[in-house]
Formats: sequence, C-alpha cells, structure tokens
Amino acid sequence: MAEDAVEFNRTGPVMTLEPLLAASLAIRFHVATVLPAAVLGAFLLARPKGTRAHRLLGKIWLCLMVATSASTFFIHGIGTFHGFSAIHLLSLYVIFGSVPAIRSARRGDIRAHRAQVAGMYFGGIVVAGLFTLLPGRLMHAALFGGSPGLVGGVAGAAVGALIVAAGALAVREAGWIARLRRR
Repeated sequence: MAEDAVEFNRTGPVMTLEPLLAASLAIRFHVATVLPAAVLGAFLLARPKGTRAHRLLGKIWLCLMVATSASTFFIHGIGTFHGFSAIHLLSLYVIFGSVPAIRSARRGDIRAHRAQVAGMYFGGIVVAGLFTLLPGRLMHAALFGGSPGLVGGVAGAAVGALIVAAGALAVREAGWIARLRRR
C-alpha cells in the first residue's frame, strides 16, 4: 500500500518552483510583485470602495503594479522588437495610467478612477496573465510543467477559471457592460 502511494507520487508534481528559482532576478522580482498585486487587486475590486482600508490597500496595489510593470523592461523572453513585445505596451499602459487614476480619485471623479483602475487590472493582470500561461512560457512550466495529463488539464481549467473570474470582476467594476447597454 505504501509503495503504491510512492509510485503515485512519481507521476509528477502538479506544480514546480524550479523554473522560477532558476529564472533571472528580474523575473523573480516580477513574480514576487505580480502575485500579491493580482490577489490584492481582486480583493479591492470586490470589496466596498472609499473606506480608509480601500485607500491604503489601493496605494499598496498601485505601487505593486508600477513595480511589476517596471520590472518587465528587464525581461526579454519573447522579444519581437529589440527584446520588447506587445506585453511591454501593457506595462506602459499601467505605468502611465496610474497618474490619471490617482488624479481622478483625488478630485472625486470616482467613475473615471474606477474605470482606469479596473482597466489596469484587466490589462496588466488578466490579459498579461493569460499570455504568461501559454506553452513555452516560464509560468506555464512552473504551473503545469510536471503535471500528468488529467491533473494538468484540471489545474489548467482551475487557473483559467480564476483568470476569467478576475476578468469578469474587472469588467463589472469598470462599468463597461453598463456603458454598452446605454448605447
């Protein structure tokens, strides 16, 4: 019985940190800032707005997002133009979009603030996150690299469902659906 359990465990891990631990410092820093930004951002989008906690956590989230975005300029894995790719455009969007997001919140234009922040979350976390899960990418190897067929499929479906849910939350909070209905 114990031998069966050992044999079962030899089918491969569901997740392995080896690709991340072997990655460059820029990639490790990027992952260390993007993971808490993804979780904190979803939390902020789902919770009541305008509270002291929301404002404090929002500042932390924005710092994480800017640090995450800045770190991408030291990562050149899928470069198409001098080491840069379309994903780097999302980084520019987040970096330069943070200023109007702060300004709109300070002047009380919450509708604009909400749309800008949800857009940054959707582009910087959801869309960019989907690109990192493509086969051949480091996060794909870390999450699914050692997974046997069915386990890998279930893990992929679970991660996909989380990303879709995060995207739906960002779309709802941005008010994009309501704007389409008004047209």
